[in-house]
Amino acid sequence: MNDNNQQTADIGLIGLAVMGQNLVLNMSDHGFTVAVYNRTTAVTEEFMQGSARGRAILGTYSIAELVSKLKRPRRVMLMVKAGSAVDAVIAQVVPHLEKGDIIIDGGNSNFQDTRRRTQELEAQGLFFVGSGVSGGEEGARHGPSLMPGGSPEAWPHIKEIFQAIAAKVADGTPCCDWVGEDGAGHFVKMVHNGIEYGDMQLISEAYDLMRTILGLTPAEMSSVFAEWNQGKLDSYLIQITSEILAFRDSDGTPMVDKILDTAGQKGTGKWTAVSSLEQGIPLTLIGEAVYGRFLSALKEERVAASQVLTGPSATFTGDKTAFLNDLREALYAAKIISYTQGYMLFRAASQDYGWHLNYGGIALMWRQGCIIRAAFLDKIKSAYDNNPQLTNLLLDPYFKDQVLSAQAAWRRVVARAAELGVPIPALSSALSFFDGYRRERLPANLLQAQRDYFGAHTYERVDKPRGQFFHTNWTGEGGDVTAASYNA
Repeated sequence: MNDNNQQTADIGLIGLAVMGQNLVLNMSDHGFTVAVYNRTTAVTEEFMQGSARGRAILGTYSIAELVSKLKRPRRVMLMVKAGSAVDAVIAQVVPHLEKGDIIIDGGNSNFQDTRRRTQELEAQGLFFVGSGVSGGEEGARHGPSLMPGGSPEAWPHIKEIFQAIAAKVADGTPCCDWVGEDGAGHFVKMVHNGIEYGDMQLISEAYDLMRTILGLTPAEMSSVFAEWNQGKLDSYLIQITSEILAFRDSDGTPMVDKILDTAGQKGTGKWTAVSSLEQGIPLTLIGEAVYGRFLSALKEERVAASQVLTGPSATFTGDKTAFLNDLREALYAAKIISYTQGYMLFRAASQDYGWHLNYGGIALMWRQGCIIRAAFLDKIKSAYDNNPQLTNLLLDPYFKDQVLSAQAAWRRVVARAAELGVPIPALSSALSFFDGYRRERLPANLLQAQRDYFGAHTYERVDKPRGQFFHTNWTGEGGDVTAASYNA
């Protein structure tokens, strides 16, 4: 094991499913020697005899053998299913490592697990990195967006490999940089996926409005999305939507019409919504996107309900071109809200967990390689370059102007959808958030009075300094004793 002639691999990778294999080939393309191991020997053999043949890729058949091939400090990357499997593999790897060696988890792990693993491994003298990897199979092969966080001491030892294999923006800057301490990398990936849920829901709602209200064919909708992709909505998800709508089944009919309207999920969008509840940040749009998938899964119930519950007839009268222009503006404005809310969550978590997130850098990491890649992200990077202390994206001059100029169109779309009975939970909740955020006064004064009435939860007064709490004996029978907690 200590034969220096053996230690030729720059990095080891455990887990040769399609993402793992593609990352290995990507590393090989960039001149790195990679040792690989998979629990099922046949998978390793097939890979070594197939796409890995003739490359500087070393097949190994035990974890001990894998580790023996690695240069120091040893770098071992795990591409295994998130959850208990990661802990199990870490437990198998650790006995073969020495102080200063590095374990990297490239799966979709929950950031709280990454925080725990970082602390546990650092206590043993090892370094841990939890890295978000976005871009799917194609991204892994040709350039993903990588979001590494964990033990800062590990970054200098993995930076060259990670930035080499990452996607690049036009000037060659890699879509990969150090995100922050312990679970920050996986947290940023989680929010990326939450925003991805939001983007997909918004686009699906736009599609539904075109189909249900305007009566457009898939081919016509494909042309609309292709046109939108030439402007400020330019993004991967708009692009593939146009391609999906143009795709025909073997019988010549639109494939999209043959797909059952029930959406699946792997859980990261739900994690984002749960985290927003824990942090007290109103991620209303992403929450509605998650709930939209839940509602879609109730297919049999919806079919039964459609026979009983009636609504208005979705018959459109008016200028279709004008409505499409309004819809484009509404979609862009709501997209801004989705990212605004995601960045609000970043800010809260960064303060709560002691991370030092680079907000503009995160936008740059998402500029290429990942699923939410979009030209729009350059504007977010510019916003934080111009004002690193920016508290909310809506207060940046560009985003403020875009939302204010779009709001009349946005309101027309939401109103028309409500009148015609077409559900647009993400588009409408985004507008409600905007209207709530821009209001100096909300009706929470009445809500707080109700809490004080039934639970003596106290309240603050507009004519007294913040931080002073008061209770009213509303019935004359409640007494002056107050509850211990103001926030419930």
